[in-house]
Amino acid sequence: MNDSRLNELALRRLRIAQNPIGRWWLNFRLRRAAARRRLSTATARIVKRLLDVTVAGTTLLLFSPVFIVIALIVRRDGGPVLFRQRRVGFAGSEFEMLKFRSMAVDAEKRLAEVMKLNEKASGITFKIKNDPRVTRIGRILRKTSLDEMPQLWNVIRGEMSLVGPRPALPREVAMYSLAERNRLMAKPGLTCMWQVGERRGGVFEIGNRNEIDFPEQVRLDVRYIEQQSFFRDVLLILKTIPAVLFGS
Repeated sequence: MNDSRLNELALRRLRIAQNPIGRWWLNFRLRRAAARRRLSTATARIVKRLLDVTVAGTTLLLFSPVFIVIALIVRRDGGPVLFRQRRVGFAGSEFEMLKFRSMAVDAEKRLAEVMKLNEKASGITFKIKNDPRVTRIGRILRKTSLDEMPQLWNVIRGEMSLVGPRPALPREVAMYSLAERNRLMAKPGLTCMWQVGERRGGVFEIGNRNEIDFPEQVRLDVRYIEQQSFFRDVLLILKTIPAVLFGS
C-alpha cells in the first residue's frame, strides 16, 4: 500500500472520528473486538481445563492399581508414601506439589552434605546424577517418571496443568531475573517443551532434556506460553510418552 493510500485512509478515519455517529461506530467496533478476544481467551482456558480434568481423572482411575502397589512398596521403609514440597505456580502463588517419595526419610536433613555434588552449582536449579539419598525403588520411579504421577491430583485441584512450565522452588524463583519470571505467567505443568527435548518446534522432535540448560528452558517455556493451544498441548502430551519410555 503506497503513502497516498495510507494518507487517504488516515484522513477518512479522522473524519469519521469527528462525527458523533462515527465515534459511536468506532467505539462499538473496538468493544466488539475486545469482547471477541476475551471470549477467545476464556474459551481456550475452558478447553484446556477440560483436557486437564479428563486426562488426569482417567489416568488416575485406570492406573490406580499400579499406584496402590507403588505406595505399598514405598511405605516399606516406614516413611511417608508421598513427598510434599512447596512450589511456585501461576503468577507467583505457592502450592503443595505431590510426588511419590523417592528418597530416604532423612533426605532433607542430608541436603547440605550433597550440595557440593550439584551438577548445576553455577546456575539456579539443583541436579545430582547419582544422588546417594535416592532409594532403590526411587531410582526406578524416577527413571520411569512414575514418581511424578501424584501431581495428577494437583492437576485435578487446578494448581497445575498437564502441560506448562515445570513448577520451581521458592528459593529458585527468588533468584529469577525479571525476564525469567515470565515463565510464571502460566500454570505449571507435568510436561513441557524442554521436558520432551523439543527445541526447534518440530512436530516429531524429541530430544535429550539433559542437554538443555536453564536459560534455554526459560526461553522454551515463554515460547510455549505465547503459542499454547489445545492441539499444542495434545501433541506435547503424546510426545511425553516416548520421551519417558526411551529415557530422553
